[in-house]
Amino acid sequence: MNLPFDLSPMQALFMGGVFLVAAFVRGYSGFGFSALVVSASALVTNPLYFVAVVMFCEFGMTFQQWRGVSRDVKWPVVGVLMAGAVVGVPLGLAVITAVDVDTARAVVAIYVLAMCAVLLRGWAIAPQGLPVTGAVGVFAGAANAVGMAGLPVASFFTAQSMPAAAFRATLIAYFAILDIFSAPIMYAHGLVTWDTIIAAALSTPILILGIWLGGRQFLRVAPSDFRRFAIGLLAVLALIGLAKAVI
Repeated sequence: MNLPFDLSPMQALFMGGVFLVAAFVRGYSGFGFSALVVSASALVTNPLYFVAVVMFCEFGMTFQQWRGVSRDVKWPVVGVLMAGAVVGVPLGLAVITAVDVDTARAVVAIYVLAMCAVLLRGWAIAPQGLPVTGAVGVFAGAANAVGMAGLPVASFFTAQSMPAAAFRATLIAYFAILDIFSAPIMYAHGLVTWDTIIAAALSTPILILGIWLGGRQFLRVAPSDFRRFAIGLLAVLALIGLAKAVI
């Protein structure tokens, strides 16, 4: 699949703003960056192009945040999720790279809306064992084909009432390992090009600023309230993207 970098100046400016907002959300809550960027990119281009871009961006953001979160990571949970992702990532990429642009937009939008509904519903469950966690890993790995593995995992952690520090740190560690695993598979499917590297490099200053602002809790909003805002923003982007795919 050949995905050229064909944004106009106005589209590039729009995506720059999206990267800043998404990086702020990531810095504050630990998730949402990839979902916001890919959902917004569906409004101006093929969203699959930005899947690999956000993957490389996640590497840089993890490096920036790692010192402050490493002690809170729940490594056994990360390990089980990754075991599931080994199955899910190749399956998801095989499916999503076989469809056209409008279908990809619709898949992204419907998936995001479903995950937003789950996050907003606020189900509560007891801590889960290896089989359930592994199944979530398979689903999240498949969802990483559109750069959105974080939403099902965030939903899973939220339902178990995971402490905020462990929630954020475990997601950040999981993203890093998942993206390292996914990168060569995405390359094999034609989702990683030189344009991917250039786009990720150009976004670096924006990401540094957004992560720094989010990490300092610049808006002084309670995490639960901010999470609802981020989910609402995702839902709006998904609805617009779905309309664009259908009309």
